[in-house]
Amino acid sequence: MFIGLDLGTSGLKGLLIDDAQRIVAEATAPLSVSRPRDGWSEQDPAEWLTAADRVMRALGAEAGLGAVRGIGLSGQMHGATLLDASDEVLRPCILWNDTRAAAEAAVLDADPRFRAITGNIVFPGFTAPKLAWVASNEPEIAAQVAKVLLPKDYLRLWLTGEHVAEMSDAAGTSWLDTGARDWSGDLLAATGLDRSHMPRLVEGSEVSGTLRPERAAEWGLPQGIPVAGGGGDNAASAVGVGVVAPGTAFVSLGTSGVLFAASDAYQPDPETAVHTFCHALPGTWHQMGVILAATDALNWFAGIAGQDPAALTAGLGSLRAPERTLFLPYLGGERTPHNDARIRGQFLHLDHGTDRDALTRAVLEGVTFAIRDCFDALSATGTRIERLIAVGGGSNSDYWVEAIATALGREIALPEAGDFGGAFGAARLAMMAATGAGPEIATAPPIARTIAPDTALTDAFAEGHARYKAAYAALKGLT
Repeated sequence: MFIGLDLGTSGLKGLLIDDAQRIVAEATAPLSVSRPRDGWSEQDPAEWLTAADRVMRALGAEAGLGAVRGIGLSGQMHGATLLDASDEVLRPCILWNDTRAAAEAAVLDADPRFRAITGNIVFPGFTAPKLAWVASNEPEIAAQVAKVLLPKDYLRLWLTGEHVAEMSDAAGTSWLDTGARDWSGDLLAATGLDRSHMPRLVEGSEVSGTLRPERAAEWGLPQGIPVAGGGGDNAASAVGVGVVAPGTAFVSLGTSGVLFAASDAYQPDPETAVHTFCHALPGTWHQMGVILAATDALNWFAGIAGQDPAALTAGLGSLRAPERTLFLPYLGGERTPHNDARIRGQFLHLDHGTDRDALTRAVLEGVTFAIRDCFDALSATGTRIERLIAVGGGSNSDYWVEAIATALGREIALPEAGDFGGAFGAARLAMMAATGAGPEIATAPPIARTIAPDTALTDAFAEGHARYKAAYAALKGLT
């Protein structure tokens, strides 16, 4: 058997799978986020360890762990966990959604070396600007920093005693030479650090260390269990849904929206605000377009309408051509392709005939057009999307999925019910590390059905997308 641990922002999830990749047991433990000031978001790393212990004990109580042969890790990206020379945590971890380092990020992004070497914009949520903020605002902390670890890699330190990161997570720090898959001494120096502050790098499917004897004894595992490199949350989820080969992709309709495509080539284009990161498997990369409000936008409107989101979409009937009413889903700014923190959401072209269903369709269409923006940005780099899987709560709406299929001109597959997220991908990476298997075991999940584009509406959705882009261009200076 194999274990995947996924360290999320709101909880830690564990999955136990057998050698046929069937889920044998699962467990979760909640985590809390501290927001001591506006724009700040922190967690106490000690909570991660307590949650991991609870999850491991729960998995053992449900199924027993004596047959486990490997452990894999997945986790929230970009967090700055600062350790002293004794591996003691110096301050709470600054999380991915913390925006305090916006000024520092702008300074780093103005240095052309960062985009040239990392292939990405330096976003405020990335790790490097956080260290620059600590140096300016907490110099007594900065002076003690001996190691900087990402969240799941601090969990790895507790499991194995090793300072190790893997490529997909490291690519979100703004310190990795993403094409060379190695730390950049120049970029580290730009934030007052050097290679000694960084963990050793491995691929996600490689062994990063072995489980400490005392942990194995506490949880009833055999001695010497390998711990795989693992992956950042989206890369591990891609391994879970079989998006590992060029041409494969998934669209995630969660609180935020993600269009994730695998690639065997490094094709950065930071000006599009596309994320170009290493994948969790050797010799592969991935690109992501990220929109900040997907189901979040629908939930927002449902709250105003006083309806359950599922009820709002269930009564829409067959897919229709977009009408004049437009919705821009920028409730908290936008990432891809605009990198615009100031833009906000809009309803446009309302008239006496605009009813609740029309507004609901406009919300779904607005998110659909934002995903089309991501598709265009990825396509402009040479990334191709031939097989597309939909995941996340929004994929339960056939209307929404058909709208996206029509806007992208691609069939979209819907998996059968099951867990194919970060923890499942981490367990697959554990299987690779323990057995020597490769990406061939990262197969696509069983598909319940496939939704095709409505070709009769292709032109109408293209016209709607053009009006959507024009609306952003007209409004971006009014914020």
